[in-house]
Amino acid sequence: MDSISLKKNRPVAIWLLVGAGMIIIQVLLGGITRLTGSGLSITEWQPILGTLPPMNEKAWQEAFEKYQQIAQFKYINSHFTLSDFKSIYFWEWFHRDWGRLMGVVFIIPFVYFLVKKKINRSMIHPMIILFLLGGLQGIIGWVMVQSGIGTDLVYVSHIRLAVHFIAALILLCYVVWFALKITVPQNQLSYAPAAKSLNVWLLVLLTIQLIYGAFMAGTHAALAAPTWPSINGMWWPADYMLTQGSFSADITHNLISIQFIHRNLAYLITILVFWWTFKVSRLPQTSTLYKLRFMSLILVIIQVTLGVLALLNSVNDYKLLYSILHQFVGILLLLSLLITYYFSLRSKIPVKAAAVATI
Repeated sequence: MDSISLKKNRPVAIWLLVGAGMIIIQVLLGGITRLTGSGLSITEWQPILGTLPPMNEKAWQEAFEKYQQIAQFKYINSHFTLSDFKSIYFWEWFHRDWGRLMGVVFIIPFVYFLVKKKINRSMIHPMIILFLLGGLQGIIGWVMVQSGIGTDLVYVSHIRLAVHFIAALILLCYVVWFALKITVPQNQLSYAPAAKSLNVWLLVLLTIQLIYGAFMAGTHAALAAPTWPSINGMWWPADYMLTQGSFSADITHNLISIQFIHRNLAYLITILVFWWTFKVSRLPQTSTLYKLRFMSLILVIIQVTLGVLALLNSVNDYKLLYSILHQFVGILLLLSLLITYYFSLRSKIPVKAAAVATI
């Protein structure tokens, strides 16, 4: 990719990265919505009329009466006043409206770039995939809400929550990857096959870990064992991990099992990130990958620390703050591993560097 193409692609890349930032905010708003129990507060989907919240007391009362018909109100929040309802309504409304704003931010510049011929033919298919992923994410979100309306569910299934969360992260990674592809010249990539392989495993493990993070939030599993480093005084709580009747049920619904897996995956990922950092530290110091070698390590240390704090504070008023910070750094860690993987994609060692030992 020559310098002229890079310069031409820069506005498109900036647009994509702004969109990526908005996706991160949307994911965090989703986390707040779940942790505050706000996700079922709006019981209908109105793409246009729903842009504004209820504008008078009569409209608020009508929205509250609709909420009073669902199981969450009847079995969990029957004590709610209109003021309580407004507080949870805000987060779900904000979450939905941010999604609408994202649609505007993606579509209008896309049309502008298309008219100005800033988007070349090679970008069309990736753009179509991007919009399909965005639309799919909206559909998944609404299906989630629908599953809690007219049923006995008091909260949306944590399995559905995890699907919604991972779909959002796939969209985020796709947008960032697209931006990298149209702005990073090939000569900045490194030939590092062992580090690249380990990077792939880290991405796989972190994806599983993020799924279990969604399980933790969706089931409030932290409350089952708000202690660290032990789990309620036990290092291997086997008697409390095999209670659901089957292995698949235990690893997806048993709160102690979910927390045990989430904790130990964190330790494993931390060890592997240290090992990856050591490997990349042996690359030529002029390479971009070498310069990025501490990024994931710093983030994983912060992430584990925030995870412990979120766990220990799960029974007090700081739980929301630490949980959202934990989620935010987890997203940054995922992006850091995606970026380092991209910079390790050189398929062969440069001729002039052939004499240099590789990792």
